[in-house]
Amino acid sequence: MSEIIVALEKVSYKYPRSLDFVLKNIDLTIQKGEFFGVIGPTGAGKTTLCLTMNAVVPQFYGGRFFGHVFVAGLDTLDYPISLLANRVGAVFDDPETQLIATSVENEIAFALENLLVPREEILKRIPHALAAVRLEGTEKKHPAELSGGQKQRLAIAAALAVQPDLLVLDEPTSQLDPVGSQEVFATVRELNKELGMTIIMSSHAAEEMAEYCDRVALLSNGELAAVGKPEEIYSQIERLLANDLRPPQVASTFYLIQQTGIPTGAIPVRMEEGSRYLKEVEEVCTIYPPKDIRQARVHTSEPVLSIKDLKHVYPDGTEALHGVSMDIREGEYVLIIGQNGAGKSTLVKHFLNLLKPTSGSVKVGGVETANLTVSQLARRIGYVAQNPDNQIFNATVGEEVAFALKALKYPPEEVESRTLEGLAAMGLSNVREIHPLALPKGDRARVVIAAILAMKPEMIIFDEPTTGQDYRGAKYILEISRQLHEMGKTIVVITHHLYLMPDYAERVLVMGKGTLLMDAPIREAYHAVELLQSTYLMPPQAVLLAQELGNLTNQSLPKLLTPEELASCFHYSHNGRTP
Repeated sequence: MSEIIVALEKVSYKYPRSLDFVLKNIDLTIQKGEFFGVIGPTGAGKTTLCLTMNAVVPQFYGGRFFGHVFVAGLDTLDYPISLLANRVGAVFDDPETQLIATSVENEIAFALENLLVPREEILKRIPHALAAVRLEGTEKKHPAELSGGQKQRLAIAAALAVQPDLLVLDEPTSQLDPVGSQEVFATVRELNKELGMTIIMSSHAAEEMAEYCDRVALLSNGELAAVGKPEEIYSQIERLLANDLRPPQVASTFYLIQQTGIPTGAIPVRMEEGSRYLKEVEEVCTIYPPKDIRQARVHTSEPVLSIKDLKHVYPDGTEALHGVSMDIREGEYVLIIGQNGAGKSTLVKHFLNLLKPTSGSVKVGGVETANLTVSQLARRIGYVAQNPDNQIFNATVGEEVAFALKALKYPPEEVESRTLEGLAAMGLSNVREIHPLALPKGDRARVVIAAILAMKPEMIIFDEPTTGQDYRGAKYILEISRQLHEMGKTIVVITHHLYLMPDYAERVLVMGKGTLLMDAPIREAYHAVELLQSTYLMPPQAVLLAQELGNLTNQSLPKLLTPEELASCFHYSHNGRTP
């Protein structure tokens, strides 16, 4: 019989000054050596559940706690956090809260030194931990010099180096590129198998969780809604969607095929199973392309933004951009993708004149950005940061929307009219007098966008708007981007979440190591699998399945992007193949 390493008995918890319980009567056991996944929508209680494992809840936060959490036989109410650190390693979604040392190697050594690990052993573990998260060569860098994704990987490396009995990870891959995310999952799984380390991970990464977890728990509104193997949890498509969770695309594809009356057997949740099922279903169906698939428009309007031979070298000598040239035209919806460190953020900072070109030119509306003031640029380009809270600093929604207009000394009557327009466009007219931070996160993003719209820019940039969001939150922001695009705005989105974008983006710019590797319509870009992999990106599972289907049938199918498009290729009659 397997040894139980974690046991939660009737656990309920409420944060100080909170009206509602975040965890409600949770009973759960986790076996030693398991890779245990925790899923659920934002607000379900996943992070709080993770924090009970190392006693941060309730010892640090306080509040009202009922029940017991046992880790390796220790009741977390009876032992201090410092002692439990020997047993439980933790990585959370925001690496900034965990990085304290002055260099990468010192960051990894810090916890080991506190645990009195011998110096020789520390020196052995540092390179192994860095290699596991693709940070070789950064040993001497200050953590502040790393990108957001690199900081996240450093936090993971520091936790892995301790080699704890139990490793708890709360959204550890939220800021990583897709291949980086897969590598972290694979690395953690290797530690799980080879060292017997128990893994508890919460994540919205449906494909990876289905692939690597032994069991998965679904939290909903603080309650344990279901616990089972990935094939049991992730094949329940309607239940997942009802909880604002995204199923793996392979599961969505076969669910949609099944909904048309085609027998598929069980719904696969992993690519390997999906490939096998695809062949079986294809043998009893006729395959022909869908009649109507969304095609990207070709824009011939004047460029809003024009970049020519752009190079940028940072003061430390890092050459971040190597002669990038491109135009973004009025009314386009452009997606910029690439690995962490590919140069995406550096590129966009040049759009906003936050960085000066080392050489080359950046023009907005035909004028060099060097000749435009910040206020002039703000009238042409709006910027929505990854965390909208970083752009909010006024006491009411109305004041937030009007702030930039007042700062630029627009006449009072124009400030008022533009404020009203911005509020109305984002559906915020009825919350004008409310404090922005009292609104839900999605509505706070609307406040930021309303303030940008009041400036009447031609282009709006969304920088990693889906990072850290659940499926509902990500779609919420992207639907706003669609509304703005339909209003005639030029939209630029930077994201790692390729699976979200086929319903929105028309054109894709693929960045890699400071160069523009590809500039193409979305269907062409997503099917350039080898190119994407060269920049540590993976196309959505639906794209990979579509290519497999084309190979199976020897057909030249169109470049399909979504589970819906792929499922619509299958046609079946109960008497055999359709004519």
